[in-house]
Amino acid sequence: MNLSFPILTAYTYLNTANSGILSTNLAEWRTKHDQDFIAGGSIFRMENLPIITDVRNNIAKLFSLKSENTYLVQNFSVGFNTLLSGLDKNHRFLLLEEEYPSVSYPVISMGFEYHSIAIDEKLEENIIIAIEKFKPTVLAFSMVQYISGLRMDDEFIQKLKATYPDLLLIGDGTQFLGTTNFNFEKSGLDALIGSGYKWLLAGYGNGYALLSDQMKDAIYSKNKLAELPTAPFLKGKDHLSMCFEPGHLDTLNFGTLNESLNELGSIGFDWIEKTAQAISNKARLALNSRGLIPDWTLERKYQSTIMSMSLDQKTVDKIAAAKILCSPRGKGTRISFHFYNTEEDLNQLLQVLDNRS
Repeated sequence: MNLSFPILTAYTYLNTANSGILSTNLAEWRTKHDQDFIAGGSIFRMENLPIITDVRNNIAKLFSLKSENTYLVQNFSVGFNTLLSGLDKNHRFLLLEEEYPSVSYPVISMGFEYHSIAIDEKLEENIIIAIEKFKPTVLAFSMVQYISGLRMDDEFIQKLKATYPDLLLIGDGTQFLGTTNFNFEKSGLDALIGSGYKWLLAGYGNGYALLSDQMKDAIYSKNKLAELPTAPFLKGKDHLSMCFEPGHLDTLNFGTLNESLNELGSIGFDWIEKTAQAISNKARLALNSRGLIPDWTLERKYQSTIMSMSLDQKTVDKIAAAKILCSPRGKGTRISFHFYNTEEDLNQLLQVLDNRS
C-alpha cells in the first residue's frame, strides 16, 4: 500500500465517520488537474469529460451493477431528494428512529405518509412487524447508523426483498460503501445512495446513486413521456440522467472520486474490511468490558467500524487534549476505524479512558 496520510502523524484519527482523509497522491492529482485547467480552459474541459464516464463505469465495476443504472450526484442528500421527487406521493415509508436527518426529513417534509420504528436488539423483528401492520411501499434506512454504528444485516435485506418483492428498499450508503466488498445486484436493494467524502476517502462534492431496474421503472413516470432534448452536448443522456445529473458535473470532484476508487480497488475491499474489522472487534470488546457500549451490539453478525461511547464531558475533554479526533453524536461520543488505523490508536484511546478519575 503506497498511500500517505499526513494527518495521521499529527492526530490519532478516529473520525472517518465524520470525514475521510485525503492521501498525498490525491492531493497531487487535484493540483495537476487545476494547473491543467488554468492552462487549458475549455480545451482542458473537453479533453477531460471522459472522466465522468470513467468514474461511472468504475463504480459499476467495483460494486457490481450496470453502468446505465449508475448515476453521479453531488452528495447523498441531492441524490435522495432527487429520487423522492420522482416517486408518486401515495407511497408509504417505513423509517427508523434516530435516523440520519437527511434520510428522515425529506420524506416527512415532502408529505409522504410514514411510520418510524425503534432501533434496538430486535431491529429486524421490529421491521417485519411494522411491514405487516403498516403495509409500507418503501423502506428507507442507513446501511450503517450514524450515531450507534449499527449495521443492517446483509442477509436480512436480501430476505426482505425476496419476501416482499414489491417493497422498495432504499439504503444510505455514506457510512457503508468503502468498508466492505459490496455487490449491489445481489444485495436486495433497489437504491443505494451516498456521498464519497467518508469511507471512500474522495473529498467533498461527489456521490453516487445506484438503482435497480425496478426502481428505475418506479420513478419519474411522467418525465419519461416527454421527448429528450436533441442538443449535441446532451447526447447519450436518458430521462433519469436528466434528473439525477442535470447541468455540468465537476471533473475535479468526480475525478477525485475516480482516483480514490482506483486506490481503494487496488488495495482490495476484502483486505480493507478484514483490516478495519480486526481493530474494530478489539475496540468493541475493550469498550464493552469497560461498560461503554451495550452487550447486544457485540452479538450482531454484521458489524460496522463505528461505535458510540457514553462519556462525561471531562473525559471528552481529555480525549481532545490527547489529540484523538472523534465526534459528539446523539448522546454519545462516536469513534470509527478505517484501514489506516492501528492497535496503537486504540491503545491511546483506552489509556485516556482508563484514566478518567
